[in-house]
Formats: sequence, structure tokens, C-alpha cells
Amino acid sequence: MPVATLLPFTATPNRKSASPTSFRLTEKFILLLVFSAFITLCFGAIFFLPDSSKLLSGVFFHSSAVETNTRTGPDGGDSGSAGNDERVLAKIRKDHEKALLEAKDTLQKRPDEIKQDILNDKEKVAVDSAGQGGKQVNNLPFVEYHRPPGATGHEPLDPETRDRRTKVREMMKHAWDSYRRFAWGSNELRPVSKQGHSSNLFGSIKGATIVDALDTLYIMEMFEEFDVATEWVEKNLDFNVVSKADVFLLSFFLWQVFRRKAVELGEKLLPAFKTPTGIPWALLNLKSGIGRNWPWASGGSSILAEYGTLHLEFMHLSKLSGNPEFAQKVMNIRKVLNRLDKPQGLYPNYLNPNSGQWGQHHVSVGGLGDSFYEYLLKAWLMSDKTDEEGKKMYYDALQAIETNLMRKSSNGLTYIAEWKGGLLEHKMGHLTCFAGGMIALGADGAPSDKTGHQMEQAAEIARTCHESYARTALKLGPEAFRFDGGVEAIATRQNEKYFILRPEVIETYMYMWRFTHDPKYREWGWEAVQALEQHCKVEGGYSGIRDVYASTPNHDDVQQSFYLAETLKYLYLLFSDDDHLPFDHWVFNTEAHPLPVIRKDKTDRPNEVE
Repeated sequence: MPVATLLPFTATPNRKSASPTSFRLTEKFILLLVFSAFITLCFGAIFFLPDSSKLLSGVFFHSSAVETNTRTGPDGGDSGSAGNDERVLAKIRKDHEKALLEAKDTLQKRPDEIKQDILNDKEKVAVDSAGQGGKQVNNLPFVEYHRPPGATGHEPLDPETRDRRTKVREMMKHAWDSYRRFAWGSNELRPVSKQGHSSNLFGSIKGATIVDALDTLYIMEMFEEFDVATEWVEKNLDFNVVSKADVFLLSFFLWQVFRRKAVELGEKLLPAFKTPTGIPWALLNLKSGIGRNWPWASGGSSILAEYGTLHLEFMHLSKLSGNPEFAQKVMNIRKVLNRLDKPQGLYPNYLNPNSGQWGQHHVSVGGLGDSFYEYLLKAWLMSDKTDEEGKKMYYDALQAIETNLMRKSSNGLTYIAEWKGGLLEHKMGHLTCFAGGMIALGADGAPSDKTGHQMEQAAEIARTCHESYARTALKLGPEAFRFDGGVEAIATRQNEKYFILRPEVIETYMYMWRFTHDPKYREWGWEAVQALEQHCKVEGGYSGIRDVYASTPNHDDVQQSFYLAETLKYLYLLFSDDDHLPFDHWVFNTEAHPLPVIRKDKTDRPNEVE
């Protein structure tokens, strides 16, 4: 990915592919990775905190009192974790001792010195505020938000489930500690060679793993590690030094930090929408405001999974900033799509931002297309089920997918194929395996005569994706698997046999467990834990594998940031109770960062304070 030049208007390194042959490059819109990972910390993770308008004025978890309140509040105080209580008490003691020392030092000063210190502090705050950016950023409305329940959870009562959840937390600690020891400040870790890894995926942005892992650290109650991470973000994450970026990636980063930084970055991204149609460019030079698209993308087209995966973050950004322009930009994308004729009701992966016409007719629910469909459903859910347009677009698209792409193998495995100019390619990507969870999440909102049918579809897709794991030597799934030539759920091409710690199969297990409580989904998740521990864990972290069909693993020497942000988070929630980030209060964006449902009734609506 040519991030040395531009910051792609994409979102995260996980699903989308910035190249037709390499899912890794756009796996998730890099700028929406940065912008959405960012916006979760700004709007999502902020909801983990107690009600305090101060938090939204630019201070993130800075006050000791805030930290204590947050971690011993209604979500975490009854968890029964003695270790957590001890950590909180130790934190209180440490802060108390620090306060006493500061008070002692102050009392030893003359009154005129104390007054001067106060003036100096005021001046510093004024200077810092003035340096934050434009007019909109410096005049943000004061907003007090009420935190939804479930930011932290309770220990499961079942001993086996509790032990498995603890094991996942240990995996997170090993991955995080290894990154901190060998690659601190780099985007990712090379766990075999024990050094930092900064691929072109992230451009000139640094610390992707730190930003991506923030909410996972908090959800797992790894508060000491969380404090270290937020301190790094406060001191080192500066988007003013980034000249070129992927729009999708930056938008994910945005939700992971401060409101002020989120709005500042959001404003920097708005020029990406300056096209004849309002469909944004994938790549944007943040200094010049000039955008362009990937050269390989069907005659300079924008990509469905990139421009279609900004909705949740931009809607929240309008609430954070009081600026409706962010919401208007993503709502315009829908207007453009609704005016177009869809072949067989399907959405092709490529759309020309100048002409407003489809590029080549390639349709995929995996790479290049996946999160667009997910965001139609989640926009409806996040709106407290008031976004009827998003709801209709989702269920219409799902019907077209079922009719044209969903097929069943001779041995009864349901899969979602790809559509190229009217012809089916009987291949299903690991990225497509998220669809089982998506369909389960939307089944309750479907017409009553289709709810049961959609839950059956979700269960069948989960089974197929489990089979793709079970039929490998290492019990980890390939990047893509095929259903042709007598082969079912097996990768037949060498360039599809790798596993890069992806989360989509685990994601579907988590959703299926929540909606059915069928114990097989936890068992399947535990199988994945054992395989990760046996084949991916190395002394310096966790590594991807080049060939899951080989008898011994050949490590690719990369610990992806999404392994901490998504894979381990979904595993942890799979072994947690349902009241940990409950679905009626939280919506996960495409990078597994939780965003709160925007309540429309008065009692739940955030109170704005001037």
C-alpha cells in the first residue's frame, strides 16, 4: 500500500483488501482503522467512564478520582474479583501518597509563588487549547454522557468458563507485554525476530497496536497496561505530522483517543468527500487535501467496503462535535447508492466517484465488500432502531445475497460465493465468515416469518467456517477455501493457505453463543484457543502461519494489531456473561470497537451542558 504518499480513506487492517490479490492491504480501510479505532476511544471508550463532562473536554482518564470511580462503579464493583479490588486499593494509595507530596511541596512555597504557579498553569492550558486546531475544534459543545452498562463484566459462575476466560486474558497479556518489550511505539510486533514492524499499511502513523488494543485492555480490566497505553497516546500520537493516510484507517484510530483529536482529524478527512458525487476518495493527502483512489481499483473506483464503512463513526462524530456535516457526508453516500440500479439487487465492489457509475461487476461479502452490509444493519441498531432506511437497505441486500450468492455444497455445507459479471466463483474467504454473526444479529429485526430462517442460515455459516478450521492440520482456518472439483471448505491454492490471526470466525462464534447459548460455540472457540497457543504462540508474542495444512507451523513473524483488538476481545466475550457489553446497549464497529447505542428517548438521551 503506497502509504508513503497518501493516507487511504479506508478503515482498518482486517477485512478489506487494498489489492485484488492481497486481502491484507485494505483489510480494513486504514483511515477508518485509525479513525474508528480512534472514535471508539473518543466516543465508545469514553462511555466506560463515569458521567463527567470534563472527560469530553479533552482529558482522557487523567483524574485518579475518575479512574477509581470508573473501575469500582456499577459495572465492575460486583465482579467478585479480589485481584481487581487490590489493584484499585493500590491505585488509591498511590494517588493519595502523590497528592500528599504535592500538597507538602505547595505548602512550603510563599503565597506569591503559589499564585504564579496558578497563572502559569492557566497560561499553559490556554496555549494547549489554542494549538488544537480550527475554530470548530476550539468551540466544541460541553457534552455530558451517561455510560451504558457492561463496560467491564463479572466473573462467570461456571468454573470451566471462568478458567477459559482467564486463559484468554493471559494470552492478551503475553501479546501486549511482548509488544511493549520488543516493539513499543511501532505499529506492530515481529514476535519471532523480536522487533518492531511498521508495514506500509499504516503509512507514517505510529503506535497502531497501542491505539487498537486500548479498549480490549480496559474490557479485560488490565488497568495498569491501559494507563501506560493512554499515556503514550497523550504524549506521542500526533496527526499533525501525518501528511498522507488511508482515510478508513485513520477513522478507526480517531475513535480510540480524545474528542478534540477526533474532531480535528475528522475535519482533516472531509476533503476526501470533494468529488462530483460525494463518494470519498480512498487516499488523501492531509496537508494538501488532494485525494485519489487505488490505481488497481477498476478504473480509479472507490471501494464499497471503504466508503460504505464510515457511517457509524461519522454519525457519532457529529454528536461529539455538534457539527452535522459529518453525518451529512455519509447520508449522501446512501442517496447515491439508492439512485443506482443494482444488478440482481447486489452492490458491486467498485463505484466511480466521478461518474457515479459502478465499475466492474464484482460482488463479494468478503474482502472489498463485507463491512458495508454490516454497517447497514448496525446503523439501524445504533440509532435505537430508528434508521428505517438503513434497515430496509440491509434486509433487501441480505435477500439478494441469499438468492444470488448463498449456496449449499453436495455434503450440506452452506457458503457465500463471489459474483463476477454474473458468474459465481465458489470460494469463501475467512473475511466472509463474519457474516454468520451479522445474520444472527439481524435475525430478530427481520419479518417474523424470516427470523427462524435467518438464525438457521447463521448457524450453517458458522458450521461451514468451523469446518474450514477442522479440515486443516493445525486446526486454524485458511485465508480462503473452495467448493469445487470435489473439494469442500479446503484451500486449494497456495496463496490462500495462510492464517494471520484473523477474528471473523471467532466473531461469529461469539454472536451465536449470545443468541443461542449452544455450548458447541464455546467449545469451538476453545479449540481455536488451543490451536493458537500450540501453533501461533512464540516467546515474543503470537505469529501468523504461512500454511495451515503443513504438519509444523512456518511463522510469518507478524503479530497483527487486530489480534489484540478483535480476535482476543471476541474470545474473551465468548467466555463472558451476556451482560458484558450487552447488545442492547453497545454496537461493535467493524474493528470490534464498541460504540454506544444513541438513545432517542429523553431519559436515555445524553444531556448537553453549555
